[in-house]
Amino acid sequence: MLTLTPKGELICPADEIFDSTAILVQLSEAFENIQDNAARRNETVRILRDAQKAGRKTIADAFAKRPFDARPLTRSYTYLTDGLVCTAMQVAGTYLHPLATPTQGEKIAVLAVGGYGRGEMAPASDVDLLFLTPYKITAWAESVIESMLYMLWDLRLKVGHSSRTIKDCLRLGTEDFTIRTAMLEQRYLAGDAALAEELDNRLKTELFKGSERQFIEAKLQERDERHHKQGERYMVEPNVKEGKGGLRDLQSLYWIAKYIYGVQDVAELVPLGLFEPEEFSTFVEAEEFLWAVRSHLHLLTGRATEQLTFDLQVEVADRMGYEDRAGRRAVEVFMQRYFREATRVGELTRIFLTKLEASHVKGAALLERIFRRRPRVKAGYKVVHGRLDVADAKKFLSDKLNLLRLFEEGLRTGMLIHPDAMRLVTANLNLIDDDMRQNKEAQRIFLDLMLKHGNPERALRRMNELGVLSAFLPEFEHIVAMMQFNMYHSYTVDEHTIQTIVNLAQIERGELVESLPLASSILKRGVDRRVLYVALLLHDIAKGRPEDHSILGAQIARKVAPRLGLNKSDSETVEWLVRYHLLMSDMAQKRDISDPRTVRDFAKAVKTVKRLDLLTVLTVCDIRGVGPNTWNNWKATLLRALHAETKRALETGMEDLNRANRGTEAKKALRSALEDWSKADLKAETGRHYAPYWQGLNLSTHIEFAKMLRALEHSGDPGAMEIHLHPDDDRDATRACFAMADHPGIFARIAGALALVGANVVDARSYTTKDGYVTDAFWIQDAEGHPFEASRLPRLTQMIQKTLKGEVVARDALKSRDKIKKRERAFDVPTHIIFDNDGSEIYTIIEVDTRDRPGLLYDLTRTLAAANVYIANAVIATYGEQVVDAFYVKDMFGLKYHSESKQRGLETKLRKAITEGAERAIS
Repeated sequence: MLTLTPKGELICPADEIFDSTAILVQLSEAFENIQDNAARRNETVRILRDAQKAGRKTIADAFAKRPFDARPLTRSYTYLTDGLVCTAMQVAGTYLHPLATPTQGEKIAVLAVGGYGRGEMAPASDVDLLFLTPYKITAWAESVIESMLYMLWDLRLKVGHSSRTIKDCLRLGTEDFTIRTAMLEQRYLAGDAALAEELDNRLKTELFKGSERQFIEAKLQERDERHHKQGERYMVEPNVKEGKGGLRDLQSLYWIAKYIYGVQDVAELVPLGLFEPEEFSTFVEAEEFLWAVRSHLHLLTGRATEQLTFDLQVEVADRMGYEDRAGRRAVEVFMQRYFREATRVGELTRIFLTKLEASHVKGAALLERIFRRRPRVKAGYKVVHGRLDVADAKKFLSDKLNLLRLFEEGLRTGMLIHPDAMRLVTANLNLIDDDMRQNKEAQRIFLDLMLKHGNPERALRRMNELGVLSAFLPEFEHIVAMMQFNMYHSYTVDEHTIQTIVNLAQIERGELVESLPLASSILKRGVDRRVLYVALLLHDIAKGRPEDHSILGAQIARKVAPRLGLNKSDSETVEWLVRYHLLMSDMAQKRDISDPRTVRDFAKAVKTVKRLDLLTVLTVCDIRGVGPNTWNNWKATLLRALHAETKRALETGMEDLNRANRGTEAKKALRSALEDWSKADLKAETGRHYAPYWQGLNLSTHIEFAKMLRALEHSGDPGAMEIHLHPDDDRDATRACFAMADHPGIFARIAGALALVGANVVDARSYTTKDGYVTDAFWIQDAEGHPFEASRLPRLTQMIQKTLKGEVVARDALKSRDKIKKRERAFDVPTHIIFDNDGSEIYTIIEVDTRDRPGLLYDLTRTLAAANVYIANAVIATYGEQVVDAFYVKDMFGLKYHSESKQRGLETKLRKAITEGAERAIS
């Protein structure tokens, strides 16, 4: 007789999931008419498959109604699997291979191990089984196991299995911690119960006992390796199972607790004093939430998906019932909860390990024990296991400023804070009130944490995790664990803020002189550090609200800066920096900085060199804090150039910026670089270009074009073209120069040819000469955002030439290539098109802000060319899935687009091209 007992509440009634009595009746009736073993096995699979299908549907439907009830869900899948496995065992042992009088050696026990043994199963979890026999496996046992496995495989279960004796289990468990962990969670399912009990007793007495320290250290090492592989807790596409703060971290706690204390449930750790009741409820809440997310992932994809990718985040948020809130998408609200739970998992792990340390179970590293010097700590503190702890809790809490002093002492001594001290702080956050926030000494301590000890991130990150930062700075609470749903930002908003401060501290320590010479030299010359640190702390404080976060952030900064102890003038500077923290980045990346008007407008906005320097350092730290690969030489070159030009304008006057001055210098530099050229050739070269050419390109590009134009003239072929591709290491890109006879639409054709070879255009300049040629310079990168390898350039040149000659039609060839990857389709970027007639003296700037995709630039330039728009330059700024293309244009008569009806007409055509391309990209 088969009796299944659920291990707790299920998500729906047990017999709706798997009715074992009914199924056994069905089987025995079927077997009355079937004698052949193969046919009996097939009939068993048919009956079980129907039961499995019905059971899985019942569970999924119930979970859709209760999308957060993960505990009952995981038990339900376990219950269903138990039913399938036990029935398969019953059929194999009783009907297919019956034994009238079994000998002592012909016993078998089936045990669930690993997660299945623990009774926690997600929809697509593996089914790990241990077939236990007393001695070497007999022919009968082999037949039973084989028949059972075939039935389970036919049910499409992912079965991991091993057949061992008790002796094997003990030997293998000694050698391998993974096997030992799996057996720690063994659970009897069917067969010989006495054999399973013997294994359980012998594991405890012969394998687990006395090896607790070894086991803990192995598990912690596994955890560190896992975290290193998976990346930070705040990575925006986290792995729910293996990532930092994920389910595996909680399971490690359970394994260690079970190994040492023999507990069957985490609840038993409360009476043992390892967790406070409220900490236990945090554990349950975090575990329930993470299991719910994981289960939705499995149900959505129909397989064991553990990575919460962008496209799945949207769907999981929807299944769990999250909704849009003011200024934020449902997916962002959902992911904020996810990151907050992940942070709590980190806190629980710390608390638990400290308690173990206190009972001398976890060994300190040997070298640490030998060389550890006990640092001197201030009165009121003590050192426990090399960590900073509070000597007397009551005394400590009698002065609420101690809640900040603790972090100061941690930075001063270089010690980590003991989790008992952290617990004390977390339990008493209510002491941080308005009275304390206005306290001059509290303000001093807080600013010193950032300014005085050289590693502010350590204090800020710990304060953030414990809730101290949000208590002292309530405005910060809103952005804690807040995710921005896009491909540009690699971190949550609070972690990004801390990363920007990490960058500033690194520059101050002189660690980035080579990669950031400008920012390093500005700090060396001296700037107001307090202003910079406070501005960075507050620059994104208003993210995730409906209003513009720069404007609202400046209003918040106006209140917060004085509260942090800054005087009126410094507070105003902080407010200005927060208000305009994107200005320099936007000017450098979305405008042509060789256009005098760009620099003039920017100089008018910053007004002083002091503000320019502060904004430059803030911009560098902000861009570098977005993600590990956001900063590159291209951005560095743009910011350095904008800083140099603006500084010159502010120091020597705006008239220094006019085109004539810059043109004269550029021609002079070209003459001295081409000293072997004849005077006549030099005169022809310097006289054939219009003013924008001389200020829009650097000397090496001027030399390149001079040689290309000379080669064209010497060829005598009016249809000839010159294409030169060169690595431009200063800008992390490949420079592609094109020279040929001018004709309409050439810019678009080049954009199409480049799209076909998989090149991303990051900048483009187009100049016509007075004698009928066109010189176009494009800076391109490969799909990874790097310059193309030199070895690929000859082949790229050949392919581009074919397209430009019309041998390949870019428009047709691109149709199958401009697709958007599935995981990137969840991003919704609204299109904005702006006509700006003030940003340049001679051109209208058309700024197109939309969803990036392969071939977009070609679609836009083709549309403009068809409307007889002359494109002088294209400045391209990419932010993950969003792109801002700024085109500097004139109409066919060389005039700006002032007429509103012409602007609307162009906008309609551009929007149509974007929409058609977007539909093609997801088809």
